[in-house]
Formats: sequence, C-alpha cells, structure tokens
Amino acid sequence: MSSPTVAKLINDQVAMEFHAAYLYLSMSAHFESQNLPGFAAWMRMQYQEETTHALRFLDFLLESGDKAELQAVAKPLATFKGPLDIFKKALAHEKKVTASINKIYEAAVKAKDYPAQLMLQWFINEQQEEEKTASDIIAKLELVGDNGPALLMLDRELGSRGPEAGEE
Repeated sequence: MSSPTVAKLINDQVAMEFHAAYLYLSMSAHFESQNLPGFAAWMRMQYQEETTHALRFLDFLLESGDKAELQAVAKPLATFKGPLDIFKKALAHEKKVTASINKIYEAAVKAKDYPAQLMLQWFINEQQEEEKTASDIIAKLELVGDNGPALLMLDRELGSRGPEAGEE
C-alpha cells in the first residue's frame, strides 16, 4: 500500500487525467466544427491517450491495495480562438499535469514508496514528450500564421498521427 498522501495524490491525478481527456475531446469537437479534421483527429488521439493515463494511475492504486476514489471531472473549456490558442492552452494544461506528477513523485520519495516512484518515472518521461510535442506544434502554427494553404498542410500532417507506442 502507498502512504495515505501518495494514494490521495494519485486519486487526484486520476481526476486530472480524465479532465485532460475531456479537454482534448472538447478541442477535437471544436476542430471538427471548424472543418479541420486532421487537428480534430490529433486531439481525439490525445483524448484516448489521457484516458489511458487515468486508467494506469487507477490500476496502480488498485494493484497496490489502495482505495480508488473517483472524483467529479470539471467541465472543460469549449470556446477557443483558433488552432494556436488551442495548442497554447493544451501546453499550459500539460505543464499543470507535469507539475502534479512531479508533486506525487516528491511525495513518493519522501514516503520511500518505491513502486510509486518506478511507476511515476514512465509518466515523467511521457510528460516531457507531451510538452515537447505541443511546443513543436505551436512553433509550426506561429510559422504558418494566417496562411490557409499552410494550415491545411499542417492539418493533413496532424491527421496522419497513429497510436503511440506503449499506449495501447
């Protein structure tokens, strides 16, 4: 079993991951409504990835003999200005998730919870990748600006994304 502090933080993280999934689904719906199916598909993949993350945390709790306490998931944003605004919001959210995971890791170190530390290492690496990917897309969107044909090319590029290795 994890320490009560670590278990609570992981339960909180489950809710945060489901909120992230819900946020990405909202972003996907927005892109669909804007006739940007590649952006929508990319965000739908993010939705699925975040759901998988929530379940990984939940499964860790259960396998550790801790109590899973599901929480309400906050309503996600639904109004966006455009692709650049959306990806900036996505990056800001990923940074919040990273900070939360780091906080859990610090608590696990303090509690000498080695299984939690090991599990969290995967998430620490994953968050580094998530932030880099969002930053790279933001850089491309800033380069594209209001150029419609370039935006459509980026839409096609993002639509070609497949499932991430290890996410199934």
